Amino acid sequence: MTETGTAPDRPLGDGLLHHADALPDHIALTVGAREYTYQEVAHTARQWAAAVVEAAGARPRRVGVLASRSTAAYLGVAAALFAGAAFVPLNRELPVRRTRTMLERSAVDALIVDAASLPQLPELLRGLPKRPAVLLPDSLRADAPDLGDGPVLDAADLAAAAPLAQPLDVRPDDVAYVLFTSGSTGEPKGVPVTHANVRSFLDTNQDRYRLTPDDGLTQIGDQTFDLSVFDLFMAWENGARVCATDPQELLAPLPYLERNGITVWFSVPTVAAVLRKRGVLTPGSMPTLRWSLFCGEALPRATAEAWQAAAPGSTVENLYGPTELTIACTVYRWDPRTSPAHCVHDNVPIGQPYPGLHTLIVDEDLAPVADGATGELCVAGPQTTPGYWQAPELTAERFFARGGRTYYRTGDLVRRHHGQLVCLGRNDQQVKIDGYRIELGEIEAALRRSGAVEAVCLMWPDPGTITAVISGAADPSAVAAASAETLPPYMAPGAVHTVDTMPVNANGKVDRAALRRWLEDSPRA
Repeated sequence: MTETGTAPDRPLGDGLLHHADALPDHIALTVGAREYTYQEVAHTARQWAAAVVEAAGARPRRVGVLASRSTAAYLGVAAALFAGAAFVPLNRELPVRRTRTMLERSAVDALIVDAASLPQLPELLRGLPKRPAVLLPDSLRADAPDLGDGPVLDAADLAAAAPLAQPLDVRPDDVAYVLFTSGSTGEPKGVPVTHANVRSFLDTNQDRYRLTPDDGLTQIGDQTFDLSVFDLFMAWENGARVCATDPQELLAPLPYLERNGITVWFSVPTVAAVLRKRGVLTPGSMPTLRWSLFCGEALPRATAEAWQAAAPGSTVENLYGPTELTIACTVYRWDPRTSPAHCVHDNVPIGQPYPGLHTLIVDEDLAPVADGATGELCVAGPQTTPGYWQAPELTAERFFARGGRTYYRTGDLVRRHHGQLVCLGRNDQQVKIDGYRIELGEIEAALRRSGAVEAVCLMWPDPGTITAVISGAADPSAVAAASAETLPPYMAPGAVHTVDTMPVNANGKVDRAALRRWLEDSPRA
């Protein structure tokens, strides 16, 4: 169902090999205090790729990478691609049962595991219908727990492997990676993303950002979050350096940014909101940045303003896009003079679609809404993925054909405002109380304007009651009173609670489910 358009045939990972020849001694990757040149990354990844092909016994289709912020995490991705396989990122911080589900559904042929994830491995492998070959690039077999039957290659085996002479050929429509996202049934759903999907995204963004070997990029999110694909491959396709960022270093980012020559920041807005709350975003405090990019959730106006002041030499942009549309599909450039008037609910617009993408704004019957009216955003084009992994019924629910194009239903409510798309929240965040249709995002914006740094509204403890959780404000009653002056009575939260820090999920986004559990486990009057 994917529209490949005119996306070039260059596979994901091609740039890494090119720069290993053109800039062999240039730094490609920094993990902690260790720096890896392009030549080192490409050579080692080709060794691991050869081992994957041999251990799998045939051309591998999918390679799992159970690793986080380690050499194995990043080189494992490159090795999977060089072996002609799709990589499947896995996170040891997730519940074992959830990771087992991902392994079972993806049926990986090989699994690359770093040392920190190794203790979890026996439980993950136990009883799998298909036992993958296991590669332990930074562990020795003698130090590993009992992994049962099946091939196991340790650090010594991989170091002795002859590098794969050439990456195995792939076609544009072959899957480059499979990401598992949360599903409404409570089970993760897989999204296969093709080489053509990613190539279209990378080429569009390089036309916009013009990265060079002098640039340094952050890697803040986990690899199970598709923002990480931007970091890795925007760097490697353009000869730049990508730096695996320790979360502790973000508490005082200036030394980290200067030490690593970071010029491109990319994160979810929550990271910036936390820095703002901690008082880190002082004017002029991040002079090395030339691009400041945010994606993954709504970007509050106050956060954009504070970040722009802290990084005055950078251009601040708000990107939007679900995994099914390959990382991001719309973008808005912040302008301190004009952008505040473009904001709706005190959130920055999501802007305009990328070149070559087509958008529809539709009602519940998929009929286009009037210009300026609110509806669900649907997108078609070369970044639209083929559907869900082995889930034809779900694919039929979320993808539809019209006018010779295949559109993905984002589930996000948008409208045009001053010529820009503004996102009003998920269609399941629009609720009805006493006959009034309410957008929870509007209430959250009112709470932020009234003194909260972060605000999340939930329908709790019953479908007819709005409960707010805020952070960054000393007096919740004062915030509630101030917001009540701007909200009609039917929109005022029934209660406002405070947390020191908003819980976030593995991708750095605010974890609404965790807030709901917190409310349920600690009932307040």
